[in-house]
Amino acid sequence: MRKILLTALAAAPALFSQAQKAVTLNGELKNIDNRIEKVFISYRSGSENIKDTAAVIDGKYKFNLKLQEPTIALLSPGYKSGNIAAEKMKAVFLDMANMNMVQTDSFSNAQMTGSKANDEFKKLNDLRKAVSGERNRLMQQYAGFAKEQNKEGMKAVETRIDSIDEAVRKQTGAYVSNNPSSPIAVFALQQYAGYSVDVSEVEPLFNKLPQSAKATPSGKEMAKTIEIAKKTGIGQVAIDFTQNDTLGKPISLSSFRGKYVLLDFWASWCGPCRAENPNVVKAYNAYKSKGFDILSVSLDKESAKERWLKAIHDDNLTWTHVSDLQYWNNAVAKMYGIQSIPQNFLIDPKGKIIGKNLRGEDLEKKLGEIFN
Repeated sequence: MRKILLTALAAAPALFSQAQKAVTLNGELKNIDNRIEKVFISYRSGSENIKDTAAVIDGKYKFNLKLQEPTIALLSPGYKSGNIAAEKMKAVFLDMANMNMVQTDSFSNAQMTGSKANDEFKKLNDLRKAVSGERNRLMQQYAGFAKEQNKEGMKAVETRIDSIDEAVRKQTGAYVSNNPSSPIAVFALQQYAGYSVDVSEVEPLFNKLPQSAKATPSGKEMAKTIEIAKKTGIGQVAIDFTQNDTLGKPISLSSFRGKYVLLDFWASWCGPCRAENPNVVKAYNAYKSKGFDILSVSLDKESAKERWLKAIHDDNLTWTHVSDLQYWNNAVAKMYGIQSIPQNFLIDPKGKIIGKNLRGEDLEKKLGEIFN
């Protein structure tokens, strides 16, 4: 299934900062469980991820916010029991102005005023609402097939989910194209771009944005993402780097010249990565004697080095592994614009990128075309 950015909170932290503006969000709870004693909020301001709590007094609460641009926020209720009801979380789009919100009958049933960004966010969600319900139903069906280990059923559902995701993506791209001056245009473009940016699709839309949007932290981040995507696209020479292997020995990507090499980004804590590893092992064993090799870059943490080494052993990953153990701040991952894992790049003997994000049968098919 193609991964897309579901919220701006899922994106990598912004790398730019500018002046903050102080605004307020006043909330009111009507006909809602009086066990809610506080409200939690999380949002991002430039490079800072902010979390705050407001007490609920007589059904009302207030947040004092510091924003650098319109940004998405996640609100959730805090009960006297100490539990947070995840199903009642509410995503809203904060704007550079004082805002009011009334939640009636349920925490998620919220009406916000004072935020043009949230008005546009609602429009975008309404555009996609027709297919979101079907996607949720298919995800439940997929979970059932997975529990039964019905691979044919899983694959069939994946295909349908992929078609829905692509339809949503196109709707999102159309929104950006038709509303380049929208306060959520950069956010929508991030969602359209996803984790693996197609420059030919994304850059023309970015160029339509007004300069004011490009100058925001998210706009500057998007510009940087596009530039990295240009440098790591198919046909480009893979950016060379050096990182230490599991024994502390420096390994360079350029040392693999003369072979086809899969540059693989993963981590021991990444469930989808571990699920994909058997496919990578199968491909490696089938073609390692024909000039195919793998260089894996781990996004593990320094504190989890032993888990990284254990995962290599447990998954039988008998090729070269490197990492600086800096989690999402891994220098190579940042160099290649990695925002989700697993991701990979297939590189030819001359160092050129000839494939990206090849998984399962796609990796075997590509290697079969090369070596057979």
